[in-house]
Amino acid sequence: MLRLDVGMKSSDDGGSESLGIGALAARFGLATHVLRHWEAMGLLHPGRDAGGRRRYGADDLTQVATILLLKEAGLGLHTIRSLTTGADRATRHAILRPAAEDLRSTIAAARASLELIEGGLNCEFEDVTRFPNYRRLVTERVGTMQ
Repeated sequence: MLRLDVGMKSSDDGGSESLGIGALAARFGLATHVLRHWEAMGLLHPGRDAGGRRRYGADDLTQVATILLLKEAGLGLHTIRSLTTGADRATRHAILRPAAEDLRSTIAAARASLELIEGGLNCEFEDVTRFPNYRRLVTERVGTMQ
């Protein structure tokens, strides 16, 4: 699980502190090319210093954390871009409804798998295929032979 703690402090000269691309990438365990790709996709908009090097502030750290959280939730980068560029409520719902249904299906499949595995752990038979829950699942999958 990703923990959001941007920890950016103001510098002594009154300006806000920023990070270079390498420091930001290291902070999140990413390769720098990932941040460049996200910038090319319009997900990040870093400032530039006098030498043209990318500089990332607290808002950029929050955006990277947001992207990572949404990726953990199973969303792709194009979907994340749509959600993070000011999608209205109706658009957000249209994007997230299918993602929620896919996740519900994945969770149901994982629960069924866990049930089968836990049943095998608790099964008194030497041959796991004799376990009643296993046989029920196979019958559901194959159907009855007539």
